[in-house]
Amino acid sequence: MESNNIVIAIDGHSSCGKSTFARAIAARMNFLYIDSGAMYRAVTLACMERGMIHGGSIDKERLHNLLDDIRISFRKKADSSESETYLNGQNVENRIRSIEVATNVSLVSSSREVREKMVALQREMGKSRNIVMDGRDIGTVVFPDAELKIFMTARADIRAERRYKELTAKGMNVNFEDIKENIINRDKTDESRKESPLSKAHDAVILDNSHMTPEDQMIWFNELINSFTIL
Repeated sequence: MESNNIVIAIDGHSSCGKSTFARAIAARMNFLYIDSGAMYRAVTLACMERGMIHGGSIDKERLHNLLDDIRISFRKKADSSESETYLNGQNVENRIRSIEVATNVSLVSSSREVREKMVALQREMGKSRNIVMDGRDIGTVVFPDAELKIFMTARADIRAERRYKELTAKGMNVNFEDIKENIINRDKTDESRKESPLSKAHDAVILDNSHMTPEDQMIWFNELINSFTIL
């Protein structure tokens, strides 16, 4: 299947498996995958390491000054087609997936200056490329003219269970109820923030994967893409 400058935008709630789904689509279509959420997590990690977050609040002045010194890139693993996140030249893929980063990322992503910086970087990465990008505002803000938009969702308890299994499999000591509370709070924050709130684009296709396996999702996508007339 040939295509030119096609963008597939995947938005949705946290811990819906957007990144896994987007990676599978990128492999299926031979597209470049860009993890926009990892970019906000990387900025959050940089803020935490500099002691800029205290008691549920962030030093906004220091955050804004930090942005000029932030460099985020994605590099493919040596032994696979998957990519990892680099912050100022250092691999931070595992560190940005911690519950501590997840708890604080909304403080960072709600900043207008941060979002403007990340959107500019994302658009630059996506120039003249066949890409799949997932996040919260890809189809509404970053690429509002994307040829295909998908909005993913699932029940909060199911998302929490998936996240719990993912983190424990990595050897992390986490609590299920803490993860569920974090997900519910993230949903509220993402949907109510002033800057680029999470919302479904009017032309997005909804995928509720509460009771779907990754294989089921790819069957769903294959049926969708085969009926997609732009490609």
